[in-house]
Amino acid sequence: MVPREVLRRVRRIEIRTRHMVQELFGGEYHSVFRGQGMDFSEVREYTPGDEVRSIDWNVSARMGHPFVKVFQEERELTVLLAVDLSASGDFGSARLKREWMAELGAVLAFSALRNQDKVGLLLFSDRIETYVPPAKGSTHSLRLIRDLLAYEPRGTGTRIAPALDHIARLQRKKAIVFLLSDFLDEGFERPLRSLARRHDLIAVSIRDPFEWQLPPVGLLHVEDPESGERHWLDTRDPALRRSFEEGENEARRQLERLFSQAGVDHIALSTTEDYVLPVTRFFRMRSRRR
Repeated sequence: MVPREVLRRVRRIEIRTRHMVQELFGGEYHSVFRGQGMDFSEVREYTPGDEVRSIDWNVSARMGHPFVKVFQEERELTVLLAVDLSASGDFGSARLKREWMAELGAVLAFSALRNQDKVGLLLFSDRIETYVPPAKGSTHSLRLIRDLLAYEPRGTGTRIAPALDHIARLQRKKAIVFLLSDFLDEGFERPLRSLARRHDLIAVSIRDPFEWQLPPVGLLHVEDPESGERHWLDTRDPALRRSFEEGENEARRQLERLFSQAGVDHIALSTTEDYVLPVTRFFRMRSRRR
């Protein structure tokens, strides 16, 4: 049974994101993700203006006048949302990262389903939490959003490599994979490169400004939600704040280099900013590149 409050949140997200999909993302999504190939449809008589290279010479010889081959795009795609449910997702100065990822996941799911594509979901932490195979339909999409909002993970840490390996084993046909995480992990470089060679892999990093810039508010008792480690920090110390910020900036630069070298597109987002503009900008960039 799904708690009534979760159902209300699902409904609010459905209403909000359906409007966004219709007004903002519908056309952009369709132009970016056009299908994985062309399928033969039929032959028809040649008409002036048809491409000469499309003439079917065998049929034309039998019929005594030119015929051309007609192809149509293989429109149906498979989209897989791989979402990090580690304990660090329960942090956010404005909104929790997990709530933020659930809404963005809803936008991507509704965009795909509106274009008659299949959508699946993989939730992971330091283990594989659950997997929903790709399918279509409004009931299926609401199930995905319910799991994004209400699934209670068993693990607390982050292990991206096993999640990528799991996708590689299950998803044989080429798919569009959105990997939503704060990427507070190491050692996933090899499976990331391997998966990117077989699928259209898009990394969506979601961070909070307080994770790379300490506010000068005095003594703070902080706890790592994944490891449970606790520390006292004197945020009035400018050297500490500078060292912290430089370390986080270098980690972000290394992540950017990894994505670039692996051929993975990257959307960097913040919990304190609306995702509409950067996601739309990404779609348009991909459309121009195609």
